[in-house]
Amino acid sequence: MAPTFKLQCHFILICLMALRGESRYLELREAVDHDPFLLFSANLKRELPGEQLYRRAMRCLDMLSLQGQFTFTADRPQLHCAAFFIAEPEEFITIHYELVSIDCESGDFLKVFDGWILKGEKFPSSQDHPLPMTERYIDFCESGLSRRSIRSSQNVAMIFFRVHEPGNGFTLTIKTDPNLFPCNVISQTPNGRFTLVVPHKHRNCSFSIIYPVVIKISDLTLGHLNGLQLKKSSAGCVGIGDFVELLGGTGLDPSKMMPLADLCYPFHGPAQMKIGCDNTVLRMVSSGKHVNRVTFEYRQLEPYELENPNGNSIQEFCLSTL
Repeated sequence: MAPTFKLQCHFILICLMALRGESRYLELREAVDHDPFLLFSANLKRELPGEQLYRRAMRCLDMLSLQGQFTFTADRPQLHCAAFFIAEPEEFITIHYELVSIDCESGDFLKVFDGWILKGEKFPSSQDHPLPMTERYIDFCESGLSRRSIRSSQNVAMIFFRVHEPGNGFTLTIKTDPNLFPCNVISQTPNGRFTLVVPHKHRNCSFSIIYPVVIKISDLTLGHLNGLQLKKSSAGCVGIGDFVELLGGTGLDPSKMMPLADLCYPFHGPAQMKIGCDNTVLRMVSSGKHVNRVTFEYRQLEPYELENPNGNSIQEFCLSTL
C-alpha cells in the first residue's frame, strides 16, 4: 500500500467509503483520542424517499450523512464528544433541537459549528465563509431554545458536546434543504463531476476532495473576459480578481494549503492534473462583478499511479512530509 493511502486511513474520507455501500461500524474511541480523523468510519445510512423518519442513538464520536432523529444519552461522563454531519453538495443542513437535558452550570455544553473543524483546522476557512468566526459557533448554554433550528451555510456542519451526568443528553432532528448555488463543499465520494457557479457575489468558494485525485477541468467561464482581451497582470491571476486555483495539502483548511495552479483565462478543456495530496481543493475567487462558472470531474488515484507518477503531477510536495 502506498504511503498516501496509509495516510488516508487517518483522514476524514475513510468514513465516506460507507456511502458507497459499506455497512460496518468500527469502535475507534481509543484511537480517536490520538487521531480524530479516525472517527469517520461510522455506519452511515441514507434515508430513502417515502420512508419513515430514520431514528438511532448518537455516539460520542459520530459521523452522519442522513436525515433523521438522533438521541444521545450519556451512560457515563462523556467529556470530549463530536458529531459530524455531511449532506449532498447541493444541500444545506438544518439541526433542530427536540429535547435537551444537560447541566450547563456544571460544565456541560452543546455547541453547533457551521462547518467542520479538525485538529484546529476549519472548513470553510475564515477567508471563504460568509460569517465571522464568532457567529459560526452557536452555544446552547447561551441561546437555549430561542434558536431551536440552526441551518448550515454549506453541506457540512458539526456539534461539540460534553455531558457529565449519566442519563442526561439530547435529541436532534437533522434535515436538508436545497441549495441553488452551492459554495464551499466537501465531497462525499472520491469520484464525481460538479459545476461551481458564483453569480455576481463577492465571495470565494471551495470544493474539497479529501482523496488523492486526478482532476479534469472541462470548462471555465470568467465573466470579466467575455468578449474582452485582458492584458496579463504583473501579480498573476490574483491581480485580475476572478480566477480558479487548485490547492493541495494534508489538512482541512484551504487557506493553509499549497497553491498548485492558477487559472484566470476561460477555456473549453480538458485541463487535467494529478494531485497526490490527501486533500485537493478547487477554489474559485470572485470579485462579485461577474458570473463565474467552472465544470470539473475527479477520480481517486489508483495505488500504482501514486507509486509511479508521471505526466502533469504535483505529488512530491504532498509526500515530502511523510
